[in-house]
Amino acid sequence: MSAVNDIPVDTLSFEAARDELVKVVAELEQGSPTLEHSLALWERGEALAARCEEWLLGAKRRLDAARAEASDSETPGAQL
Repeated sequence: MSAVNDIPVDTLSFEAARDELVKVVAELEQGSPTLEHSLALWERGEALAARCEEWLLGAKRRLDAARAEASDSETPGAQL
C-alpha cells in the first residue's frame, strides 16, 4: 500500500497531515520499488511537513494573542 494519496494537502487538518506524514516516512524508510515513487513520496512528505508547520505556527500565534490579551486585561488601567 502506498502512503501517497490524492487528497490536497492544504485541506488536511493537523492530525491528518501528521498521520499521513508518519506513513510516508515509514514507507520511505522501507524503500520504494522505483525512484519515481520515492520522489513522489518525498514531495508529498515535504508538503505534509509544511502543512503541519503551518498549523503549529497558527496555533502559536493564537496562543501568543491569547496570552497578550490576558496580560493586557491584568494590567491596571488597561480597561479604561
